[in-house]
Amino acid sequence: MSSHWPTMWEQTKTHASLRVRPRIVIVTLMLLESVFGCAWVMAQTGSSQSVAATVAVGSGAPVAGTSSTFVPTASVEPEYRIALSDVLHVNVWKEPELTATVSVRRDGKISIPLLNDVQAVGLTPMELSAYLADKLRKFVEDPRVTVIVSQANPPRIYLVGEVMHHGPMTLLPDMTIFQALVTSGLTQFANTKKIYILRTVDNDQRKLFVNYKKLIKGQSMSQNIKLEPGDTIVVP
Repeated sequence: MSSHWPTMWEQTKTHASLRVRPRIVIVTLMLLESVFGCAWVMAQTGSSQSVAATVAVGSGAPVAGTSSTFVPTASVEPEYRIALSDVLHVNVWKEPELTATVSVRRDGKISIPLLNDVQAVGLTPMELSAYLADKLRKFVEDPRVTVIVSQANPPRIYLVGEVMHHGPMTLLPDMTIFQALVTSGLTQFANTKKIYILRTVDNDQRKLFVNYKKLIKGQSMSQNIKLEPGDTIVVP
């Protein structure tokens, strides 16, 4: 009985062929996946340029020429409202005499030529621009007013009398008089039963009395008044 035993060359050739074939299959599959993957992306988006344009629009609606059904809309922050001590640049086009940089006073107003005192606190720059343009029509034909907040300062309150730290204090969100007094500290001579807040409302100054001694004991909590920008705390 005769048998054929493969030579060394035949064995080497067979082993090499077995090693190469899987690699060819893997490379082929990768190429096919790449081609079909690109085709799928192109079918879904049209082109990379269209996607970029869609994101730039940010309207939340489909854009013509694309198959997108939803585009995220960027969140819009609330408009800035003018506060005490802000510095405003008021520009009246082609009217240099009426253009000025002004600071918002403690009464919430600014001084503008021809208009004198104008309420600014609580308005947005656009609202103030519209108001000034409307008032200036008496003096200027078709006035175009631009208001820019060149320096936004944090709201402040003021403390005077028998306190450890006098003068302005930055008003934190939802700050109460109890928190302000704890922060500033009281002297040993402070009359804790006759403390009051001096607040301006519609050009009228009002006194809001606070019994600090009761607040410490957790009593009369309705007197723990929430502070507003420009309030003055007086500790006799």
